[in-house]
Amino acid sequence: MGKKVSKTLVAGATAAATVVAISAAKKNAKYQQIKNAEVQMKNYNPGNKQVYFIGGGLASMAGAAYLIRDCNFQGQNIHIYEGMHILGGSNDGNGTSEKGFVCRGGRMLNEETYENFWELFSSIPSIEEPGKSVTQEILDFDHMHPTCAKARLLDKDGKIVDVKSMGLHKEDRIALAKLMMTPEDKLDDMTIQEWFAHAPQFFETNFWIMWQTTFAFQKWSSLFEFKRYMERMIFEFSRIETLEGVTRTPYNQYESVILPLKQYLVDKGVNFITNCTVSDIDFKEDSNITVTTLHLDRYGEEELVNLKEGDLCFMTNGCMTDCATLGNYSEPAKMDSSNPISAELWHKAAAKKTGLGDPTPFFSKPEETNWESFTVTCKSDKLHKLIEQISGNVAGSGALMTFKDSNWLMSIVVAAQPHFKNQTAKERIFWGYGLYTGNNGDYVQKPMRDCNGEEILDEMLYHLHLQDNTDEIKMDIVNVIPCIMPYVDAQFQPRKMSDRPFVVPKNSTNFAMISQFVEIPKDMVFTEEYSVRAARIAVYTLLGISTAGICPVTQFMKDPVVLVNALKTAYR
Repeated sequence: MGKKVSKTLVAGATAAATVVAISAAKKNAKYQQIKNAEVQMKNYNPGNKQVYFIGGGLASMAGAAYLIRDCNFQGQNIHIYEGMHILGGSNDGNGTSEKGFVCRGGRMLNEETYENFWELFSSIPSIEEPGKSVTQEILDFDHMHPTCAKARLLDKDGKIVDVKSMGLHKEDRIALAKLMMTPEDKLDDMTIQEWFAHAPQFFETNFWIMWQTTFAFQKWSSLFEFKRYMERMIFEFSRIETLEGVTRTPYNQYESVILPLKQYLVDKGVNFITNCTVSDIDFKEDSNITVTTLHLDRYGEEELVNLKEGDLCFMTNGCMTDCATLGNYSEPAKMDSSNPISAELWHKAAAKKTGLGDPTPFFSKPEETNWESFTVTCKSDKLHKLIEQISGNVAGSGALMTFKDSNWLMSIVVAAQPHFKNQTAKERIFWGYGLYTGNNGDYVQKPMRDCNGEEILDEMLYHLHLQDNTDEIKMDIVNVIPCIMPYVDAQFQPRKMSDRPFVVPKNSTNFAMISQFVEIPKDMVFTEEYSVRAARIAVYTLLGISTAGICPVTQFMKDPVVLVNALKTAYR
């Protein structure tokens, strides 16, 4: 008997030792791959290669930074074309005290899942705090202004909804668990609504309303993307009712993220060509994907850029803020979805070469992909103080507050002040949005998209039950700027796996696509991380550098603590 026990113990110890050895070997192999990538980058000689970026958003700017920082490129050999007069793409923010300020959208960062974003910006100097990186600047600010929302949902009576319970039923939990176990290739063209057709009560739960408005999902959004979000943000499931995981920037995303990155690139000599649209791309006529010519439209005049052998082209193949329009206090923003420029260029490229995806599922249904934001500029903190009294959160600590019974499904975000560098000490600014722009308001009996800024303010005050303070509040308003974005949810549209191209398509010799509309396994769209990761993949792959140096997608679904916390939350 003793010998049997002894043999069992020896066998068990041997198996355990084998597992440890295999694990150590894998770690050593990964470490060696990363070191090899670092050597490749250090020794890479770009020569006189010219690099052309189509679109001046975060992905292009990040790609330029990787070329300079990691691959020894000179800034003067990098050219970024942008159709607007300003850089930043969908990361914007501007205005004046006289006319009011505007952000078309709000970008919530996340400390745990923005792996490459934090790594890149750890090497970009802050322009506000000398000696600090942008990463350190943002994280220091965020840790000093922690988020813990006390009023995630308000009901029609203006009362704070108790969201400690997610409100999920047995059928909801089963459907969510089944979705997590279903392979992605089984979800082509499926919507969230189709998956929960047998459990329609799911869309009335606290969980769905909070998850939907935090990430801007619709019932008809892609089930594939919903699954990706659930897997990537599973640790947020257990704190969705407070949004403690939200990481805020000191100012709006343009001034906190884009401006320091732009300054870094300007200092390195990168060429920015604004008010210039790339209207077409020519490819070499063979089985490979090789860009030969870019057609530029500058103030109505066509120019050609011919690529030499070795030159590279990176294209933003879709932009969520295409066709965005602004209104003001007395005029609504106009819904005009007729000319999505980035999608048109993508269409032209995909028609010439296979493997470049299909923009049609994303840019053909603006009635499904639109929502409307609004930015409120106040002369003082009067309205902010009233909102603080209702929510229990001081500015910058409450994240998203949603009016759950709103016909527009309106939400507001009151950020820490100042939100813009050039606002005065007394001014206060906040942002909001509505998902259902075609519905009549509960107070203003017209669709949100037909409302001017004052009418949107009226609807918001109605849901806050501040109608008695309307006259006093309006005297303090500088402007309310609505912004309708026909394609802002385009990346969430149902689609086939093949509709999104890989960052570097098969058989590409000098061409990559970087945007929210490319396929990056396991990662989630509609994030800053997706743009930065796409850029890094594109640069390393086209230059033949090992991608082992790219920060991997963190596998929270394999973390037992995270999973246990999520399970507990599902049964609250």
